[in-house]
Amino acid sequence: MASAAEQLASSINLGAFAKATELKKRIWFTLGALVIYRLGTYIPIPGIDPSVLAELFNQQRGGILGMFDMFSGGALGRMTIFALNIMPYISAAIIMQLMTAVSPQLEALKKEGEVGRKKINQYTRYGTVVLALFQSFGIAVGLEGMQGTQGMAVVDPGIFFRLSTVITLTGGTIFLMWLGEQITARGVGNGTSLIIFAGIVANLPSALAATLELGRTGALSTVFIVILLVMAVGTITVMVFFERAQRRVIVQYPKRQVGNKMFGGESSHMPLKLNTSGVIPPIFASSLLLLPLTVAQFSANSGPEWLQEVTARLAHGQPLYIIMYVALIVFFAFFYTAIVFNPTETAENLKKYGGFIPGIRPGKTTADYLDYILTRLTVIGAAYLSIICVLPEILISQYSVPFYFGGTSLLIVVSVTMDTVAQVHSHLLAHQYEGLIKKTKLRGRRG
Repeated sequence: MASAAEQLASSINLGAFAKATELKKRIWFTLGALVIYRLGTYIPIPGIDPSVLAELFNQQRGGILGMFDMFSGGALGRMTIFALNIMPYISAAIIMQLMTAVSPQLEALKKEGEVGRKKINQYTRYGTVVLALFQSFGIAVGLEGMQGTQGMAVVDPGIFFRLSTVITLTGGTIFLMWLGEQITARGVGNGTSLIIFAGIVANLPSALAATLELGRTGALSTVFIVILLVMAVGTITVMVFFERAQRRVIVQYPKRQVGNKMFGGESSHMPLKLNTSGVIPPIFASSLLLLPLTVAQFSANSGPEWLQEVTARLAHGQPLYIIMYVALIVFFAFFYTAIVFNPTETAENLKKYGGFIPGIRPGKTTADYLDYILTRLTVIGAAYLSIICVLPEILISQYSVPFYFGGTSLLIVVSVTMDTVAQVHSHLLAHQYEGLIKKTKLRGRRG
């Protein structure tokens, strides 16, 4: 079976892709949905003065708003109907995941299979609406208080503006949540991830153009730009390697006799990813570190003296910022890995189905062994995440690179691209298997 799969994988070509009509429909549906999303990022909410907003937002690009604007593909900076993007849904999903780990009721619901998963998804949707309502109201109130050199950001502040902003932004988030689910069901790849991916990638052409313009004016040397491009290719290669890397723990199943036939006895493997926590640690770490900076910017640097001191110390590229950033990434890498993978539960499931790791006793010994392996993997994974996320801070602060290269955005782009390519590959394999089965049936009938 493995050799047949390898032969099919090696025989995938453009001809096979051209014949896979179902896959082409899914790809066109995905592209159409992403085009609709991008169009929505240019439809502004009513009652906003765009010139004042652009001026104020450029002053706060270094804060948490700049990071969220990057994820939304500029929708937050333009204050469009998709300004909140899909972030409330992701926040609700993470909160539900954390609640599942601490709540016995939700943990029991998770173990109910498909029915439990649907209920948890429904709770996540409710949580998304609640978070979107709170965040959109906060944005409406914040916009009313913004004032630039050209006047107020809101043309006609009041209850009507707040109500229309809350309805518009919450409705935009709910629509994107629905659109993401449609892409997952009828398209290719994970819809939620692809929406964030599209927002990040949309900013790349302008960032590349800004870099080339600096090279043309002499602000950046040609040699440095070439080195930067080589570094970009090298960084992406390293990220692909680490995102695909896994430790395969061999699991053996005993032989059992049913009647006159012998079943089982085969060995399998349990894949443990090197970066189990994914992009969650950098997102959490950067969000926490950017909060003081954002608060200080909103207060127009007129807050308490200690806040000004903290903001200065935690500015991008500062030694304290980098140390705190790395420490938080390491903490969240271990914390989130402990939530998504439970060695004790895994060991109990193996024991329940008769599986065991060769040389390791079932039960607590197996759980300790898995915990030992996972701890070592998480140390390497946390170090990898730290290096990838600190790289852009050094490039921006020391070498004045005009765009944020690396970090969370590049992690998301690489992981989503790999996941989508893998799904396209699996669709092509399924199509070729169907073709082989049809040919076999036709030959059988002729015979």
